[in-house]
Amino acid sequence: MTLKALPIGIQAFSTIRESNFVYVDKTDMVHQLANTQGRFFLSRPRRFGKSMLISTFQALFEGKKELFDGLSIYDHWDWDKTYPVIRIDFAAGSIENRTALEHRIKMIFRENQNRLGIECSFDSDTASCFEELIRKSKEKTGQKVVILIDEYDKPILDQIENIPLAASIREGLKNIYSVMKGMDEYIQFIFMTGVTKFSKVSLFSGINQIVDITLDQRYATICGYTQQDLETTFAQHLAGVDWQMLKDWYNGYNFLGSAVYNPFDILLFIDKGQSYRSYWFETGSPSFLLKLFKQQRYFLPELEAIEVGEDILDSFDVENINPITLLFQTGYLTIEKAEFRRGRFAFKLVVPNTEVRMALNDHFINAYSMRPAHEKLKIQDVIYDSLIEGNLLLLEKQIKALFAGIPWRNFTNNDIDQFEGYYASVLYAFFASINAIVIPEDISNQGQADLTVILGNAIYVMEIKRDTSECYDVTQANPALAQIIDCNYAQKYLVQKEQGKAVTQLGLVFNTNARNLVAFDALTC
Repeated sequence: MTLKALPIGIQAFSTIRESNFVYVDKTDMVHQLANTQGRFFLSRPRRFGKSMLISTFQALFEGKKELFDGLSIYDHWDWDKTYPVIRIDFAAGSIENRTALEHRIKMIFRENQNRLGIECSFDSDTASCFEELIRKSKEKTGQKVVILIDEYDKPILDQIENIPLAASIREGLKNIYSVMKGMDEYIQFIFMTGVTKFSKVSLFSGINQIVDITLDQRYATICGYTQQDLETTFAQHLAGVDWQMLKDWYNGYNFLGSAVYNPFDILLFIDKGQSYRSYWFETGSPSFLLKLFKQQRYFLPELEAIEVGEDILDSFDVENINPITLLFQTGYLTIEKAEFRRGRFAFKLVVPNTEVRMALNDHFINAYSMRPAHEKLKIQDVIYDSLIEGNLLLLEKQIKALFAGIPWRNFTNNDIDQFEGYYASVLYAFFASINAIVIPEDISNQGQADLTVILGNAIYVMEIKRDTSECYDVTQANPALAQIIDCNYAQKYLVQKEQGKAVTQLGLVFNTNARNLVAFDALTC
């Protein structure tokens, strides 16, 4: 039996349906939304199927019945009634300045005018043209207008490292989006997608009563593939796959419903002969995020378990960027657990899967230690082997070589090495990049160890101290190891020793003048 072709790089609903590509039916949720005279916003990471969703809405409201034959919505939609659709799409290309933004908007409106057979009198004034386009579309067809906006925030994110320019572009977009305010009598439906959710004051104030469905359980799987989708729609394509390994690598994105896979990962995984690689991660660089983390001296081990309130996930402004907000909205963190406390939600965030965990920490290594790719890979191999084999001499030697190789220019314009968690952050990035289990601030009844690292049958309970003396006294007792022993941090792991695990206590002391490891002592339980 011939397998259906995979829609790699295809975002047009009509092309997928007409050419009989694999399609995962999401039209039950599309129907729930489209059946109301609503205004909706959905945030999802890049390459998650947002453009496909927009294209599906367009085909539906334009009444292209034949494309929906056999889908959930087919028998539940009034195909005799069609609507004029205005589609605004910022997904393609990069906008370099405010002038380029105005030019792009004019091009978008001209495309809509041509498709709808309407001519704007105010072609030079984009806001006035948009308002006229909405009015004339309703007057011509007798039906209210559907407005679909894809990647509404991309022009801002293209310039996110230049805050004044990003703010200027934001104001240019706000000028357009605000046109929709007060035009309810002309508008049937609005659907906007993007990666980030800007605060209502900064950008969304231009739209009346927009409903954010980003974390709405009813639409948690409207983008992305569920486990059931893979085991049914893609069953033949994934014949013989190790389901648990596939899930570990690519599943885990959670928007308060069933967890989903990134479609891009799954399509490329199948296309490349079920080869595990960082397909999604490699399509974008988190360089701005990495700079932000360094500037704010973020303690990387905290990425293993972050607890935040709704406000952190729901607010983004170019003048005051919270790196956790950006990590969540861009897909590097996801929701593991949600609890309702004191009248509001609290969320526990985690890195979603193996792909993101390993690739993200590879990039953190680049940012925090500036190692060339070939050196980084060699260091990772040595650290992995030394942890698996329990070769502490090799581990000590490699950690010293690692920090000795960090260029002095890293500290020329900053004092990041004086930051208490810097050394732990670098080590964490390496441990996480080799897919070790890392437990930061590992709590026991006597306190908490800085890091516990588990790889294979080896468990390492680590305490890290920073020494600021001019010359560290190597004859003194290791204070980090002494704390582990005194506080009995490793006690809770002794039961695993009986199961064949090796439990080792490691005390590491880093001196800020030497910028390196000056004491490394171990005690096996």
